[in-house]
Amino acid sequence: MSRKHFFPSPEGVVVHMLNSLVTRNQHMALDTENRVVYNLSHPPNQVTIISGGGSGHEPAWSGFVGDGMLSAAVCGDIFASPSTKQIMAGIRNVPSNEGVILCITNYTGDMLHFGLAREKGQALGYKVDVVCMAEDAALGREKSGKVGRRGLAGNLLVIKLIGAASQKGWAFERCRKIGELGNGQLVTIGTSLDHCHVPGREAFESVKDGACVLGMGIHNEPGLRTISPMPSAQDIVKEMLRYLLDPSDKDRAFVPFSPNYNVVLLANNFGGLSGLEFDAMVNITLEILKSDWNITPTRIYAGVLETSLNGQGFSITLGNMSGMAKEMGLKDSDVIELLDAPTNAPAWPKNGYRPVTVNQETAKLRDQANAAFNSASTSHKGPATPPSLILALRKACQEGLAAEPKITQYDLQMGDGDCGEAVAGVCKSILSNIDAAESNPPSLLALLESVGENVEDVGGSLGAILSILVTAFTNALAVQTTQRGAPLDVKTIGTAASAALENLKHYTSAREGDRTVMDVLIPFITTLKTDGDFAKAVDVAERSAQETAEMKAKFGRATYVGDDDGDRSRIPDPGAYAAGVWLRGLERGFSGS
Repeated sequence: MSRKHFFPSPEGVVVHMLNSLVTRNQHMALDTENRVVYNLSHPPNQVTIISGGGSGHEPAWSGFVGDGMLSAAVCGDIFASPSTKQIMAGIRNVPSNEGVILCITNYTGDMLHFGLAREKGQALGYKVDVVCMAEDAALGREKSGKVGRRGLAGNLLVIKLIGAASQKGWAFERCRKIGELGNGQLVTIGTSLDHCHVPGREAFESVKDGACVLGMGIHNEPGLRTISPMPSAQDIVKEMLRYLLDPSDKDRAFVPFSPNYNVVLLANNFGGLSGLEFDAMVNITLEILKSDWNITPTRIYAGVLETSLNGQGFSITLGNMSGMAKEMGLKDSDVIELLDAPTNAPAWPKNGYRPVTVNQETAKLRDQANAAFNSASTSHKGPATPPSLILALRKACQEGLAAEPKITQYDLQMGDGDCGEAVAGVCKSILSNIDAAESNPPSLLALLESVGENVEDVGGSLGAILSILVTAFTNALAVQTTQRGAPLDVKTIGTAASAALENLKHYTSAREGDRTVMDVLIPFITTLKTDGDFAKAVDVAERSAQETAEMKAKFGRATYVGDDDGDRSRIPDPGAYAAGVWLRGLERGFSGS
């Protein structure tokens, strides 16, 4: 876990956060003394919906204050329930003639303080009741015992449903009932790679490397079990879904699910997973729901919704909206309509489930463009592919792959280490290409066109430069051989390469001396055109690649390396070095050495 924070202690952080939130959202106001965020536009003729809990779960719950969701959110200290005094202030800030519903996650402190607020409110003449939100499926009936299930991120679906119902003018008891149904129709399970860390506190526990915790909660409490060695992403999701969906698990079969039901998925990032990794896990969840359980969610909500500070985990919530509709005497579409109802609560995912009209004119043009692209091939044009080129390409890619560790080492010292991976990707892609084409090779121009696509698929600045060069070279070679009838010899290749280089210069201002791959490409192509000697041009390329070790970078991430970084400035540019290695391999392949 990361133990570094900008704030050495939690003191004052919550108020800073709340002030930022209400400043950015004009419908919100803040009762600073009581740390209550409330909706300025909440009308008294609608049921008031209040929730809250310990801070550290942002954007829950303050980020869900808005029309059609929470009327107010009450914020305690980090992972600590707000006081009864704070909750009473929340009730006063959003008065209602219809009544107040306190939505409470099932934790002891929250239940006691919100419960006491209910009693005090009723004593003062308010119409107040509670909805206990508890949908964790990890611990099961046996382990949760008398305490009951924990409230996890599924509570946000309850808040959305009950908030939208209030905005539609539902009566108090009907709003409360749809909130209570959350426990009977929702299940959640979480997993994490580690515990979170609270600013200013010692890290009392961590999860060992090569392991993850199944059934992790959102307060650093231990999960159901630690899984080691670390399972694949697919395997951990499969196990999570079994806990939610397996009807034979009598300890956890809280909610029945069927492919015929309207099922809603809510995936919640605990706060510490990158967006890239989190969304990849969401997609794996959708794939396994479909393949193993024949379930395709009607609605999907995913994001940083109810966190555990910087916890490196996520949770999956499944809701049976068909079951909820049946219990309420509604149609499925009525419940989905509540989920789809607009809200200005800033943290609710803006998925855009409004009906979409597909533009048929654009679709027709798209089909035409794709058809034209697929048919536009140079496979029937130009000279045949020399067998020696296949052998040379294979040798060049093999040497590029062998050099990958050194390229990566150089790049890690100067950047983020992705150059070796990119070079290896290009080489593997080209090798697969020529493996498929070797027995019946296409024309030279078609082969070069496909090699250009291999390079293009890798991405990054190096991939872009090389892809432009290969594409421009293919076009120039086509002009030389098919339009002008030039023979396929070194002179023709040098002329085409020189034209391609001039085209490339339009897209990058890097030149010799700037410590880039251009330090290799420019002298290599210039020598090839001038002398017509491929081996000599490769010698120049290799020498030029080594000379980049004495240059100061003027492009890319390496420009940020300081002048006093010693050894970092005495290694060749990774892209230039890779180009030199690949060209030498190409030369050896042609010569048979």
